[in-house]
Amino acid sequence: MQITRAIIHLDNFLGNFRAVKAVIGRRLICVPVKADAYGHGALRIARAALDAGAYCAAVATVDEGAQLRSGGISAPIILFSQPLFEAIPGILENRLIPFVSDADFADALDRQALAAGLRLPVHLKIDSGMGRLGAAVAEAPALARHIAGCAGLEYAGTATHLACADSTAPDDIAYTRQQFARFGGALAEIRAAGLDPGIVHAANSGGVLLHPDSWFDMVRPGILLYGYKQADDTPDSSAPEGTPGAAGQSDILVRPVMELRTKVVFIRKVKQGETLSYGRTWQAPRDTCIGVLPAGYADGLPRLASNRWQVCINERLYPLVGRICMDQCLADLGPDTTVQRWDDVTVFGGPAPDADALAETTGTIPYEICCNINKRVPRVYEE
Repeated sequence: MQITRAIIHLDNFLGNFRAVKAVIGRRLICVPVKADAYGHGALRIARAALDAGAYCAAVATVDEGAQLRSGGISAPIILFSQPLFEAIPGILENRLIPFVSDADFADALDRQALAAGLRLPVHLKIDSGMGRLGAAVAEAPALARHIAGCAGLEYAGTATHLACADSTAPDDIAYTRQQFARFGGALAEIRAAGLDPGIVHAANSGGVLLHPDSWFDMVRPGILLYGYKQADDTPDSSAPEGTPGAAGQSDILVRPVMELRTKVVFIRKVKQGETLSYGRTWQAPRDTCIGVLPAGYADGLPRLASNRWQVCINERLYPLVGRICMDQCLADLGPDTTVQRWDDVTVFGGPAPDADALAETTGTIPYEICCNINKRVPRVYEE
């Protein structure tokens, strides 16, 4: 039995989903479940989201889509990332909806879809300023016409991705507005050519929170649904009144979905002056008791949190001391501790500081904290 486990609060996830839905109204919601639903478990999260009214799920790889299909997910699944052309049979077999950024990929999809007797829905991806995948804005209308002319493809949607929608810095708001203008211009040309752009979507979590102009037909909130805003909600007093992002949509209240728990498996007494763990980076300032916890960087607890983080035991916070090891870490319980062997420990979430606080402590983002919780840590779902 694995002692360390990730508790996934499905009630919080569904509450977050409802909070987003209440703000965006009748628009569709695409739920990103790539990277195993940001570490939360793709199949269970996809089922919960679709049962709650999500239109579709989204993945980064063909294998991720195949896993959802083998788990019984029948709803539309969007493929965000560019696969190898050799993976096209898997796209067809699993009925994935790929983003298309260029004519070469469109033609390869078209040939194989026709050979299989299928008509494959695809979404045109436009690069409005992210600088990753997507057709250049000036080239997007021609690619839209090309896709529409492919007998094996259905032009089902048009998308872009926002680079800094989670920021209220004036320059970033201006850049996001430039992205809207570029994307809107491409959409206008596509429509002027007599084409229906299908489902239009752009908003990530930052877009949902701060930029209603980005909501279009569908939104793609990722980290927001998992309980973290990751947006600068401080109103920008220098932005003109009514500017998207000037005041934000920070009344969307979300709660973290993941909680990492373990137990105290051993307690030892150490004398003042003794050093602990690799590199002897911590020296006991007094006689004290040390709790050994079976959670380490192989489980996803960042080594950078060594001597900088606290865990919660019996509603009290205790500092982690010494370097975090691959499979274990140490908590200073104090000289007169009431903590006992096998007591529950919350590493983050729940009664302890959340993944956002741990991310701030270690210089990263909550996405990385949640995604890095290792597969050997079982997910336990609570509703």
